[in-house]
Amino acid sequence: MVEIISKREGPRKEDVAAKQFLRNNRAAIDGIADHLTGGRWRALRNPVRAPQPEPSGKLWYIPPGRPAELEPYVRISLNGRVVVADLASGRQIHFLGELRGERQSRRLALATAQNGFFAPLEDHLHAALADLEGLSVPDEASEQRLEQELAIRLGLSVVGQGIE
Repeated sequence: MVEIISKREGPRKEDVAAKQFLRNNRAAIDGIADHLTGGRWRALRNPVRAPQPEPSGKLWYIPPGRPAELEPYVRISLNGRVVVADLASGRQIHFLGELRGERQSRRLALATAQNGFFAPLEDHLHAALADLEGLSVPDEASEQRLEQELAIRLGLSVVGQGIE
């Protein structure tokens, strides 16, 4: 079987009919879309622009929502990364190491060159945590105890201390 495809002048009949149908029923389509989205459809189609500030000749940049000080805490991620992060922004401040091994035989590997990390711990952090190298962390309760121990050794506030 051979199909011959040739170029036609202008759009196909089906495309013209579909565009005509949409054009004729635009009000009904907009009403249904507005109903289904809880009024957001009209807001998206007709956005209200915020008024422009009056120029004063000075340029000011204020980063949105940044606190003046960091609120560091220890976090163990689902993938086993052990970090010191900022409570307000969630950004990583220090990478301490990771939990390696299978679920019941996981051990703490600090971020050192001997453990294969490119960016090793700073000296004062390594000195405070060196004896925790290889600590067994088999379950969730052990993870919480490890987070608390790391926070105490680093002089950070313990987050979620009420959870037991």
